Amino acid sequence: MSRKRHRLVPENFGLKRRRELGDVEADPLRGESGSARAAVAEIVRLFPRVLFEDALPPIALRSQVYSLVPDRTVADRQLVLKACDGRPHAAAVQKFLASVLPACGDLSFQQDQMTQTFGFRDPEITQLVKAGVLTVRDAGSWWLAVPGAGRFIKYFVKGRQAVLSMVRKAKYRELLLSELLGRRAPASVRLGLAYHVHDLIGAQLVDCVSTTSGTLLRLPET
Repeated sequence: MSRKRHRLVPENFGLKRRRELGDVEADPLRGESGSARAAVAEIVRLFPRVLFEDALPPIALRSQVYSLVPDRTVADRQLVLKACDGRPHAAAVQKFLASVLPACGDLSFQQDQMTQTFGFRDPEITQLVKAGVLTVRDAGSWWLAVPGAGRFIKYFVKGRQAVLSMVRKAKYRELLLSELLGRRAPASVRLGLAYHVHDLIGAQLVDCVSTTSGTLLRLPET
């Protein structure tokens, strides 16, 4: 099996009609266009709203958008423009979802953690409080205030680890995308395999390799 060792652009796994991955139903990583807006819509479509009884709005992470829009500069520019469209707190919320959510499973946050670890300025933290993402716990600390967000963080962290483990346990620490998506999801993957695969690709936790058998997901060499 010949392999081309280069990262795939979304045409290779998201936008073109790929015969290797079957029809639309068999390919949940399919996107409609190369825009960040379309990518967000695709991720939102995969979000399991029923799991949270519609109490939590659909969440699309920046890393997931990157899986469909390979030019990160373009993706960031489009996301910022969309986030700042008439909503002063939206950019801070997007930053929180992109930087804090994938890296931290806590339900409370301290001042030094927010400013030093995640790089938030005081005005941004104020915007998060106004947006209802955080609520004041006491001076210099906050609770996560989004209804259902605690469960989402728990599911997201455990699901990401579980899907990574599926690739790690495969022979040569690599697995065909079609094979991964065709497997039964472990019980800990509550958000769906496709939802997590977008995150793993965009966060560069796995490499995409084009092969004659389809897209191969491989753990990066350490």
